Amino acid sequence: MFLLLPFDSLVVNLLGISITVLFTLLLVFIIVPAIFGVSFGIRKVYMKTLLKIFQWATLRIERGAKEKNHPLYKPYVNGIIAKEPTSLEEEIKELRRSGSGKALDTPEFELSDIFYFCRKGIETIMDDEVTKRFSAEELESWNLLSRTNYNFQYISLRLTVLWGLGVLIRYCFLLPLRIALAFTGISLLVTGTTVVGYLPNGRCKDFLSKHVHLMCYRICVRALTAIITYHDRGNRPRNGGICVANHTSPIDVIILASDGYYAMVGQIHGGLMGVIQRAMVKACPHVWFERSEVKDRHLVARRLTEHVQDKSKLPILIFPEGTCINNTSVMMFKKGSFEIGATVYPVAIKYDPQFGDAFWNSSKYGMVTYLLRMMTSWAIVCSVWYLPPMTRQPEEDAVQFANRVKSAIARQGGLVDLLWDGGLKREKVKDAFKEEQQKLYSKMIVGSHEDRSRS
Repeated sequence: MFLLLPFDSLVVNLLGISITVLFTLLLVFIIVPAIFGVSFGIRKVYMKTLLKIFQWATLRIERGAKEKNHPLYKPYVNGIIAKEPTSLEEEIKELRRSGSGKALDTPEFELSDIFYFCRKGIETIMDDEVTKRFSAEELESWNLLSRTNYNFQYISLRLTVLWGLGVLIRYCFLLPLRIALAFTGISLLVTGTTVVGYLPNGRCKDFLSKHVHLMCYRICVRALTAIITYHDRGNRPRNGGICVANHTSPIDVIILASDGYYAMVGQIHGGLMGVIQRAMVKACPHVWFERSEVKDRHLVARRLTEHVQDKSKLPILIFPEGTCINNTSVMMFKKGSFEIGATVYPVAIKYDPQFGDAFWNSSKYGMVTYLLRMMTSWAIVCSVWYLPPMTRQPEEDAVQFANRVKSAIARQGGLVDLLWDGGLKREKVKDAFKEEQQKLYSKMIVGSHEDRSRS
């Protein structure tokens, strides 16, 4: 047996003391407050401090750019082309008014109409309102993350040192701390739900399951240094209903589940995710589908209908867009969850990209890379609004109801309301969209039945 030298013994003792102190601080200031749902306000002070540093860094960049006569990059928040909300018919009539002496209501083709379609095509190539929803939102200020600003270049020694210090803090302190918290939250979730799953059904099991889920999700939220502001909590989803929200990231689930108790809907996975799903379903009636079942719309609708008809079961959490959007807009909601006749509880989620970009570009980054980027950001800051419950009106079909809910979410979250399907992220435009525009123009040229009868 080797004897430790005095120096080695001292190092081991210091290392042991450091680990003990770190674990104690982790337990006292993060895990225990997360269990009871309280906060000491440390994260808000941290956020305010970061804002002041970001403002100073941005001003220093602008001053340095002026001194060196470098042009400043400014993102186009509303697009590079100014567009007025007008219809095809109105725009073509305006073209005819400016370039032809014929009657504006003449139902016939004019050569000037071609310019409308040429202009629309060029506008779409230059400023595609769909494609840009699947890339990271541009920032007007610098947040010391070089990946989020085009203006980053050497300006001064102080600014470079500040950026380097930020890298050390994020990768050497925050990242290990967040990994430890995430591991703790996931381990407790699997262990706690498995134990609760062995209890007989009843109020005790429901009570324990609810608090195990809330506790673990709150720990996971702190693993991202998430600072969340919840509004209008009186409108939180209730049993027997469906909670629908705009979708930016896989962590949307954690953001909402740390403040409420939901039944999740999704496909059964393998690996670590599969272990978590199997443990969760033992303690709570989540709705998981096999891969072969997901494509069966009637089966999915039947399972969801059976769930919401039981008023004792938890509200279902659904993201009807079906894919992640970069939090600047809300795209088309799939109508499936609006056909089953349940009360819908809309929720709007808006992230602040200054501290970290929550958007998951799944076509560019895998899950592991995405989580690494999230855990090496400064923080995740967002606001959540619970909107009043909505029900389908007698004269509405499922699509109209889905669009009404989507508009309410977009309006509350300050997001752009788009009619496009999020599936365009990976697919081509459906022929139905092209045919719709062709029919509008055809109707304008041919005219209505009354126009043809008069001629």
